[in-house]
Amino acid sequence: MAHTELEKCIQVIEKLRDPKGGCPWDLEQTHESLLKYLLEESYEFMEAVELKNSKMMEEELGDVLLQVLLHSTIASESKTFNLESVAKTLADKIIRRHPHVFGDVKVSGADEVVANWKDIKEKEKGEKKHTIDEKLLQSPALLSAFNIGKKSTTVNFDWDDYYQVIGKVEEEWQEVKEELPPGGRFNKERVREEIGDLLFSVAQLARHLDIEPEECLRDANRKFINRFKQVEDAVKSKGKILGETPQSELEKIWIQVKNK
Repeated sequence: MAHTELEKCIQVIEKLRDPKGGCPWDLEQTHESLLKYLLEESYEFMEAVELKNSKMMEEELGDVLLQVLLHSTIASESKTFNLESVAKTLADKIIRRHPHVFGDVKVSGADEVVANWKDIKEKEKGEKKHTIDEKLLQSPALLSAFNIGKKSTTVNFDWDDYYQVIGKVEEEWQEVKEELPPGGRFNKERVREEIGDLLFSVAQLARHLDIEPEECLRDANRKFINRFKQVEDAVKSKGKILGETPQSELEKIWIQVKNK
């Protein structure tokens, strides 16, 4: 099966990185400078999936592929790895971790597939020194907090129920308030730390309620945007400019939108 369009795409990216005739911006990029774009494009693809917009999914997945090709091309220039080795590493790993497809292992369902995958992965990685380590930081911060809590409960280090977690959330919220005395003068680093503790405890409350905090916050963000778009439309319908409308008036419109 020919992959002419994929080959063309690879050639396009290589042209961007050509020292003699490439793009100045692309030539300046490194693995480190591109990280934010990989994260951004991944979230844009997630949004497309949530919207069930296949055309948008196609485009955003292409942007994710762009990041993969850029990183592979940069690495090939220093001869550390390339797209072929990335593909080979992936294919080999998939084959190893699917012995029920590429071998003679029998499974009874998806749960057993997941269990086998974890067992094979642990054997490949070797014995871990610690149960909870920096590996759990390889996600967005809120999701990391959720996963850290899930891991801690497997070693019996957790609250008994969500009522206890509510108490912890209230305790952390109180500590934030104590760092914010009247007058507007506060130690930013101490407040930053206390807000981090508060967010971590809120993530654990969500976990105890069987709610994914990352999805919960994304829904809240989307709800705010949808409501604010209605507020802006209402302001414009009155012939006014959003940035020049008093906050008190915007608040009234917000409440009207919310009450709908």
